[in-house]
Amino acid sequence: MSDVGAFIALTGTIGVYILCKWLYRRVHFLLLTPILTSFCVLTALILWTRFPWSPYARGTQWLTDLLQPATVAFAVPLYKHYDILKRHAAAVLIGLTLGAATAITTAVGLAVLLHQGKLIALTLAPRSVTTPIAMDVSKELGGIPDLTAVCVIFTGMTGAILGPLLIRRLHIRSPLAQGLLFGMGAHGIGTARALEWSQEVGAVSSLAMVLGACITLALAPWLAPWLIQAL
Repeated sequence: MSDVGAFIALTGTIGVYILCKWLYRRVHFLLLTPILTSFCVLTALILWTRFPWSPYARGTQWLTDLLQPATVAFAVPLYKHYDILKRHAAAVLIGLTLGAATAITTAVGLAVLLHQGKLIALTLAPRSVTTPIAMDVSKELGGIPDLTAVCVIFTGMTGAILGPLLIRRLHIRSPLAQGLLFGMGAHGIGTARALEWSQEVGAVSSLAMVLGACITLALAPWLAPWLIQAL
């Protein structure tokens, strides 16, 4: 029965994602992005059917394992858009370093301010980078990787919604600045939104997502614990 449950979990998860992706392509409304809708639908189905967590986790484990090669694939955008990095290296690296440090500081600071404890603070620390690296950083820090993934989705959706508003309100006209904002502030979901603006903004956002994740990977292990102690 457990093997049957694992099979149902795997096929059901893939099926729900395919349906949500089809719906997004038909409606193309930001809040219907497959990452968000599939998460909500699967959560509702698990709660409604009271599906046991153990066979679900076992059946979908290989999907989680695919995050590892996905992390390695991040080298592709770096190679494709190396010319952008070369031309604007100083602005890109300084901006992304400050962005990563700000994201970690605000996440940990909010958790400490709300008295959520060290575990939640460490879980939230990498919430502004793409899911594979965020989960690895969370695990390394001693956080809860699955909860980190949820926070990453929420952060990406928030950034994708507020990003265009900030760009218009602050009159940000540079494609480089727009791409850095989407990539660092909303990672993968933001990059998908950036591609709707233009290929150039999407390319910079893709680059920012990868470099921002690498910088966070370097900063978080020492900055997050230090902030917890300092605050």
